[in-house]
Amino acid sequence: MELEQIFAQYTRIAGVDEVGRGPLVGAVVTAAVILDPSRPISGLKDSKKLSEKRREELAVEIREKALAWSLGRAERIEIDEINILKATMLAMQRAVNGLKEHPDFVLVDGNRCPMLTYPCQAVVKGDALVPAISAASILAKVARDAEMLRLHERYPQYGFAEHKGYPTAKHLAALKEFGPILEHRRSFGPVREALSHHLNNL
Repeated sequence: MELEQIFAQYTRIAGVDEVGRGPLVGAVVTAAVILDPSRPISGLKDSKKLSEKRREELAVEIREKALAWSLGRAERIEIDEINILKATMLAMQRAVNGLKEHPDFVLVDGNRCPMLTYPCQAVVKGDALVPAISAASILAKVARDAEMLRLHERYPQYGFAEHKGYPTAKHLAALKEFGPILEHRRSFGPVREALSHHLNNL
């Protein structure tokens, strides 16, 4: 169905997005948001295109003005057990099921929908096209970044505050030097390699 038809036919549309599929560490975090048409929020766009300060300001406004919002997550152990794609779908289910208002329709960023009891459609580049998905991407990003900052306080040598767990050169070098921490995803190649390197050197 075209987006225009969906917007014409349904009023309570939940936007869903995820953050954290690519990092080597931590949970994958998702959000679901039903915006209130009577309380518009200006400046909603893909969270990656906003400054950290602007994301945080918008996150406060979204939580205040949305009809409903919810965060969902799948932990590192779940990611390693079922794989990152299935874990992302599970986290999206949890976000939608956590909404205090029931949506009429769900729009998900990307090319596939999780199993839901509501009608659902995937929207490629949805975080740029659908304001509710943009809002979800902002909430998920702000929540996950805050977790990475807390992890940085415990393990400053890995530089989580800077790269948020993504496999940058700095992160890979730290992984090689210090080995993985409990929060590192064992099913991801660089972590597996670092783990076997450290076990071999014991």
